[in-house]
Amino acid sequence: MKLSISLPFRSERGWKSLYSVCALRACENTLLMRSVNSTIGIMVGRQWYCSMNCFAAAAHQRFASLIGEGIIEMPHRPRLSIGLAMRAKGHLTDDQLKHAMAESQLCGEALEVALLRLGLASEWQLASARSAQWGYPVLGQDYIGQAIEVDIPSSLLRACSAVPLQYSVAARRVVLGFVYRVEHSLLSSLEQVTGLRAEPCFLTFTEFSEQIERTTAAPDCEEVVFEDSHTYTQMAKTVAGFALEVGAREARFARCRDHLWTRLLGRRRRIDVLFRIARSVSETTTELRDLRLASNAR
Repeated sequence: MKLSISLPFRSERGWKSLYSVCALRACENTLLMRSVNSTIGIMVGRQWYCSMNCFAAAAHQRFASLIGEGIIEMPHRPRLSIGLAMRAKGHLTDDQLKHAMAESQLCGEALEVALLRLGLASEWQLASARSAQWGYPVLGQDYIGQAIEVDIPSSLLRACSAVPLQYSVAARRVVLGFVYRVEHSLLSSLEQVTGLRAEPCFLTFTEFSEQIERTTAAPDCEEVVFEDSHTYTQMAKTVAGFALEVGAREARFARCRDHLWTRLLGRRRRIDVLFRIARSVSETTTELRDLRLASNAR
C-alpha cells in the first residue's frame, strides 16, 4: 500500500510573507535564518531588516544620509525687520525705535532685548510683530494653563523654543507655539516621526515658560539624549542596542536642527534616541538667555 503525503499549498505571496526579503543588500543571513529572525525583524518605512546587525547597518546609512542632507529649513526673509514691524503696528514711534536701536548697538544686544529693557515694548507686542513677519497667528492665554501630555521629545521643544498648545492623536494634529521663529525642521521631523500635522503660531516668552512646565511626556515613551559627538558606527550600535532592549518592531528617523532623532516602537514601549551633531550654542538658545536676563532686569 502506498502512502501519499500532501503538503499544504503555498502561493508565491505566502512564501514571500513567510520568508521576507531583508532590505539590506549586504545581508549575510540565509533564507532559513531570515525566517527564524522574522520575529525580531524591524521595519524602517516600507523596508524590513531581518536582524539587529542588518538594522544597525541600515541605521548607519540613514544617519549618514540625514547629516549629508543638512538642516531642512524653509528660508524666510521678512519684508519688515522686527523694529519696522513694531512701528507699522503702532507699537513704537520713530524716535522710540531710533533710541532702542542705538541702545541695542551700544550694549551689543538684540533689539527685542533692548525694547524690553527700556520698557518700550511688551512681550505680547513683540509676539504680535513676529506674527506679522511670519504670517502665523498669535495664540496665548486662551491655550495656556492646562496640563498637556505629548510624545514629543522635550529637548527638541526647548531647543526650538516651542511648546504644544493643543495635541490630538485622534485628529493627527498638534498646535505648536514658537517664541522667536517658526522652526520648519521641527514641523517636518514631527510629521516624519509621529505622523502629526503641526500647525505653528506665536506666543510670548513668559507664556512659553509657563506652558513648558505643564507639558509632560506620554507614560509609554522614554527619551534618551546624547550630547557628546558620536561616529555613525557608534550611533548605529547604540540605536540597535535600544531596539533590542524594547523589542522594537519599527524605527523612524528624522533630523531636527542639530539633533538626529530615532524613534523605536516596541509592543508596549517606545523610546526616542537623540544625538546632538553640533557643539556650538544655537542662536535660539542665546536669544532665550538674553530674553530671560532682560525679563529679570525688569
